[in-house]
Amino acid sequence: MRAGGALMLFLLLVLPAGAQKPFYESQLLFPPERWHNHGSCIVELPNGDLLVCWYNGSGERTADDVKVEGMRKRKGARTWSGRFLMADTIGFPDCNPCMFVDPQGRLWLMWVAIIANRWETALLRYQISDNPRGTGAPRWTHSDILILKPGDEFAQIVAKQCDEDEKRIDQILPPERREEGLAYLAERRKNAADKYFRRMGWMTRVHPFVLDGKRIIVPLYSDGFDFSIMAISDDGGKTWQASRPLVSFGGVQPSLVQKRDGTLVAYMRDNGPPPQRVMRSESRDGGMTWSPVVDDNIPNPGSGLEVIRLQNGHWVMVCNDTEQGRHRLAVLISDDEGKSWKWKRYLENDPPGAGSYSYPSVIQAKDGTLHVTYSWSQPGKGSCIKYAHFSEEWVLRGD
Repeated sequence: MRAGGALMLFLLLVLPAGAQKPFYESQLLFPPERWHNHGSCIVELPNGDLLVCWYNGSGERTADDVKVEGMRKRKGARTWSGRFLMADTIGFPDCNPCMFVDPQGRLWLMWVAIIANRWETALLRYQISDNPRGTGAPRWTHSDILILKPGDEFAQIVAKQCDEDEKRIDQILPPERREEGLAYLAERRKNAADKYFRRMGWMTRVHPFVLDGKRIIVPLYSDGFDFSIMAISDDGGKTWQASRPLVSFGGVQPSLVQKRDGTLVAYMRDNGPPPQRVMRSESRDGGMTWSPVVDDNIPNPGSGLEVIRLQNGHWVMVCNDTEQGRHRLAVLISDDEGKSWKWKRYLENDPPGAGSYSYPSVIQAKDGTLHVTYSWSQPGKGSCIKYAHFSEEWVLRGD
């Protein structure tokens, strides 16, 4: 038997029924450029098209020319379209876009307009397309602003956690940062009591989550508070309520996945003190209340991540698995709902300083394959968005 035939026989014997054969393909969606390109999100539309968005400009929050761009790959096409405009609040930076398709088949684009060039002045905006089919940018049929109103309970929860953190500040921070930490907690307590501050500055990052085909949960975070919260709607986005905050030292940009028993798990980027680890919290009431935020065992350098549940029940996480630097971008797979991550394969694996690969967005398409987009930059070359398409078996097989 020829070698190719032997490999095919092996794959037929070891792959479960309906599994994809191992494959991987990738491309830069456009040539690297001096402009900043960051924070992408990818979705599969109801008609099978792929749509990607990201923000582009001369900087981030301090650059008033930043806008949201997009590209489309028609179902069955081999190439992506050219770039097109998705959203632009003229004269203000538009950052951190995310997209999702709701139970009615409508496409949502959510992002933040930075009102005063500071992250804590973010205003959460969204647009809806009732019919996102076409050849370029979707035609938006509705737009609005999403403003959360965390109440007095928010302030009480934050104050209580600050009290507890003050008592254990020497366990959280090294001695030389003790006074800095106490001042940080005092500022956090004051801001939580300020009605305006607690309503502004909430930002998107990853895909919103549709729970049980009805409840929409939009994971949000605040650089002003340096922790996370959920915006929740049970009426298709007409009204929104705030969950209890996921108070922590730097647990931001939460990504949600659901266990078989219905429990929601939020995995978060670690912007806090060492050890630098992915942070985790759980909810057993549909995202309204959350367990204390704790460190998981996955390294994290203060960089965004995303996790999804596959059709077969496995979980996939895409993240920078380092404590410092974004030079490695890994795909992790768990078959026990996050208790362990037995398989890993790298989308990028360079020496420190050779490149930066971050802010992944991951989906599983209807055909079972995985699609990832992420920020790509290398010294002397510039930045762009990279796209990778592969099967779960490509990760399971390894090198």
